[in-house]
Amino acid sequence: MNAPLRRVAVAVFVLFALLFVNLNYVQVVKGDDYRTSDLNERVRISSYERPRGLIMVEDQAIAESVETDGRYKYQRKYPQGELYAHVTGYQSMIYGNSELEAKENEDLSGESDKLFVRRITDMITGKKSKGANVILTLDKEVQAATADALEGEKGAAIALDPKTGEILSLVSNPAYDPNPFASHTDQPQKDAWKKLNGDSVNKPLLDRALRQTYPPGSTFKVIMSAALVDRGYKADSQVDAPNQYTAPQTEKFIENFHGETCGNGVQVSLEFALQESCNTVFSKLGVEVVKAEGIKEKAKEFGFGDTNLEVPLDVAASQTGEIADPPAVAQSSIGQRDVRMTPLQGAMIAAAVANNGKLMTPFLVKKVEAADYTTLSTTREREYSSPLSDSNAAEVQKMMRAVVQNGTGKRAQVDGADVGGKTGTAEDGDERQDHAWFIGYAIVDGQPVAAVAVVLENAGTSSSSSAAIAGTIMKSIIEQRANR
Repeated sequence: MNAPLRRVAVAVFVLFALLFVNLNYVQVVKGDDYRTSDLNERVRISSYERPRGLIMVEDQAIAESVETDGRYKYQRKYPQGELYAHVTGYQSMIYGNSELEAKENEDLSGESDKLFVRRITDMITGKKSKGANVILTLDKEVQAATADALEGEKGAAIALDPKTGEILSLVSNPAYDPNPFASHTDQPQKDAWKKLNGDSVNKPLLDRALRQTYPPGSTFKVIMSAALVDRGYKADSQVDAPNQYTAPQTEKFIENFHGETCGNGVQVSLEFALQESCNTVFSKLGVEVVKAEGIKEKAKEFGFGDTNLEVPLDVAASQTGEIADPPAVAQSSIGQRDVRMTPLQGAMIAAAVANNGKLMTPFLVKKVEAADYTTLSTTREREYSSPLSDSNAAEVQKMMRAVVQNGTGKRAQVDGADVGGKTGTAEDGDERQDHAWFIGYAIVDGQPVAAVAVVLENAGTSSSSSAAIAGTIMKSIIEQRANR
């Protein structure tokens, strides 16, 4: 064979080799990806051939599938749209699934191993398979009351049952309507995506209750109080209350809100210091008594730093930061510097105090049922941690009760309930208004029934408004409990 023919033969051989390699890559390596890709029209059609399971709040379906006459046999609908948007999320042909639609997709779609026997049985009998239903812990009346109370505000509110960890309400504002994402044509989905993602100021797709962290401000003083009672302090312990406090290694002083005097400006009880939210007291005790490691350890016991917490929705980790020196300790002790927490974390703090020091793991999914109402799985109540002993929790309860009875949280009062709480005004930079916080709990007949956190984003000095919203939510929970 002459040289030119030999070169042509080698070239043809190389081309066939490359074709063979590419064919095997497509079929073996990328085969599953191509088969299951959302861009594969057959996959799209197949995924809409069986009705997706319901997402239920008590007797209400907040996500359902309705039959259509098109090639996609079922379409997802969200009957109450914005009210539960940050809980259900959306199912989209273009953008995939979010929130519970994503987290519970295997059960809802019917592809879960829990439904394997039913799929085989349905195939044999010719019966149409259905996805499983996901039953939530939310209370529909409390969810509505929370949304109404938060209407017109940018922020979030979340309520827990302190004894079980069940999430009773979860609202993030602004919200959005997930229905356009369920459209069977592309344009409504694209329009909604562009509009919602283009709103960089309001961020309506963001679940502020679970995935936005804020400086907690004075609500962090509840953790500081817990750390102090661990070290032998009581609600009636007398502590120094200077008008200003300057930590070692700095010349910048910390003062009370608007430069006010705490009590007589000399000494006050620890209960009074929390009631009036005295910055100088907690900064001084943080530097001299609790110290950096003590702050971080106690915060961790309440859930700070947990990067694995799911409810099953993803939860951003609350953080204390490094707390590298005495000035950082002084600022961190009053919930500033690098301290950040989610509203869920705030509710967990209140829940632990209300539940005599026992913190239960928060959860949103109560159980999963087959279409015939057979229970497939149930979420078990689990203790998360015990950040306080019974006696120490009682001391912190006294202090938080004083905040609501005589201090900055009076608007959270609820008739017939023992309510404790803590307000917070958290700085958010020099040019933005402060965040307004309230965390609190309600105890009825000696039993903890509610733990709530409310944050109003950049609302200025409106902690009384956040306390009023929390009071409304707790009142709703108590009313629903009385009606059962």
